Amino acid sequence: MKVITTTKAPAAIGPYSQGMEVNGLVFSSGQIPVNPKTGEVPEGIEAQARQSCKNVGEILKAAGIGYENVIKTTCFLAEMADFGAFNQVYEEFFVSRPARSCVAVKELPKGVLCEVEAIGVKEN
Repeated sequence: MKVITTTKAPAAIGPYSQGMEVNGLVFSSGQIPVNPKTGEVPEGIEAQARQSCKNVGEILKAAGIGYENVIKTTCFLAEMADFGAFNQVYEEFFVSRPARSCVAVKELPKGVLCEVEAIGVKEN
């Protein structure tokens, strides 16, 4: 197993890694919309979805892959009413349309509106 870490995505705020690689699979931890340079969270679901997706992308990049290598995502929303707006941003990043689960949850860390995690594969 290899720990994936980058300063271009928010540091873990608990006892976990930003990502892990094992047997050619890359697993990102859930990424909330914290700007890693400022520590700030943008306002609104569109901006938060964009930042969460960018954070996932930086972890993928640190592992040597990109969005096109993602085979599965899990997305968490604070409000299912944000589903449509979230999808509009999400599809800008995950153009290969990986398998996905998207659920509404009671609460997310730091009171954010969304969180995204991904599983990618390194091609042989």
